[in-house]
Amino acid sequence: MAPPQVKKPRGSRNKDLIRGVGRYSRSAMYHKRGLWAIKAKNGGVFPSHEKKPAAPKPEEKPPKYYPADNIPKPLVNNRKHKPTKLRASIAPGTVLIILAGRFMGKRVVFLKQLPSGLLLITGPFVVNGVPLRRVNQAYVIATSTKVDISGTNVEKFTDIYFTKTVVRKKKGETEFFQAEKEETMSLPQEVKDDQKAVDTPLIKAIEAVPDLKPYLAARFSLRSGMKPHELSF
Repeated sequence: MAPPQVKKPRGSRNKDLIRGVGRYSRSAMYHKRGLWAIKAKNGGVFPSHEKKPAAPKPEEKPPKYYPADNIPKPLVNNRKHKPTKLRASIAPGTVLIILAGRFMGKRVVFLKQLPSGLLLITGPFVVNGVPLRRVNQAYVIATSTKVDISGTNVEKFTDIYFTKTVVRKKKGETEFFQAEKEETMSLPQEVKDDQKAVDTPLIKAIEAVPDLKPYLAARFSLRSGMKPHELSF
């Protein structure tokens, strides 16, 4: 049996005589490799092949080291907005008790729920001094008393209606305090007209029910000996 043939590694046809200088010239190698025949076969031009489409690059790996500078990147918020579910005990016309804030303990009338989930309420202002405002339903108690608000139009009121445009101006000390007094004391006439348009039909409906007006005007508070969990509103 003949021994298996061992393939010799293929070397270069143009071996170096010395480092950097080949045995054959460039033109000699051109003929030796038969490139002239390939060129003549294709009309004096070397054949060209269409480039293959580049393979998709793999996902970039995270850097091995953290950057020296702390570069803040905005967080991606993929959370979808869900409309706030209105409590089953709250319906348009329900009398609510405010539990926190400037008007804590006041009884107000619920008008509608805004797109932001907040509740649009009013005192009315003539009865107990609570104007049109927004309240979170987590800070109110719904009572069993209801008011007829069918004659009240509240389509105009949205979340944008209650946003304030703040204009910052550089002023002196005296001018700053004067501007503050003017802002607190003056109220746009449009807001007053809107309040009156809502309260006028609402007060008529309240006055039609006996003892409802003094009930709304009275402030709710707990006295000694009263147990909140046993109260029915």
